[in-house]
Amino acid sequence: MKKHPLNRRIHLASLAVAVGAALTAGAAQAQDKGNVHLAYVEWASEVASTNVMRAVLEQEGFEVDMTSLSAAAMWQSVATGDADGIVAAWLPTTHADYMERVGDEVVDLGPNLDGTKLGLVVPAYSDVDSIADLNAHADAFNGEIIGIDPGAGIMGLTEDVVDAYDLELRLRSGSGATMTAALDNAIKNEENVVVTGWTPHWKFARWDLKYLEDPKNVYGGAEQIHTIVREGFEEDMPEAYAILDAFEWTPEQMGEVMLMNQQEDSDPYENAKQWVADNQDVVQQWLPES
Repeated sequence: MKKHPLNRRIHLASLAVAVGAALTAGAAQAQDKGNVHLAYVEWASEVASTNVMRAVLEQEGFEVDMTSLSAAAMWQSVATGDADGIVAAWLPTTHADYMERVGDEVVDLGPNLDGTKLGLVVPAYSDVDSIADLNAHADAFNGEIIGIDPGAGIMGLTEDVVDAYDLELRLRSGSGATMTAALDNAIKNEENVVVTGWTPHWKFARWDLKYLEDPKNVYGGAEQIHTIVREGFEEDMPEAYAILDAFEWTPEQMGEVMLMNQQEDSDPYENAKQWVADNQDVVQQWLPES
């Protein structure tokens, strides 16, 4: 015998309530996984990677807080346990001082990205090819090197470069945004400019640039970006620890997110969620087996 339409409506309504209750219970259970606190530094690369890790952890049911700090404070926050981790440790050179200070108080999970590089960068049309040639063209560069925030590891290395090459150019501090703005303005006017640079960074996709040769090898060779977590994190949150431990991607993948973040009015968090949704084959490799 056929069910009365009203009975069918009641059955569907009950089913909807049951499904809703299950989803609510699932959400509550997901929230029970706890809160993960990630610190980062306001570099385009670290904004990209930290937001991607936030999106992945949230997908897996964790709540995530992000705090932007100077490089020194970022490391210190993990050492003191104020932050659970960072995916922004440039080693072995850029953040060597920080690792030396707090390395015994944190856990290094190893590299999440290979193929980084540091150095001085100029437009490809510049006649200068080596750091050793900068003094001969100091006037063309307005007697200055455009840097970023003074606490960044690359700034300390660049001070060493100024000393090692006895440069007559002054290192000017600022931020990542002021550095790329100076680069943009100079290129629009086909002028010379020299800036602190690192790979991966979206500026290499936007403009035709080149690294100046570093014959004294002050900047060192290629680096890696490591994931660092606080002591006790594995015991406290083993699943989140496993995800952070497995996180690894390429400069090209990071570059995709950084370019998304350069679009007008874009939101790095929303871009990260979109990238995660579009690259589940990659993300699944970071997740522990069920």
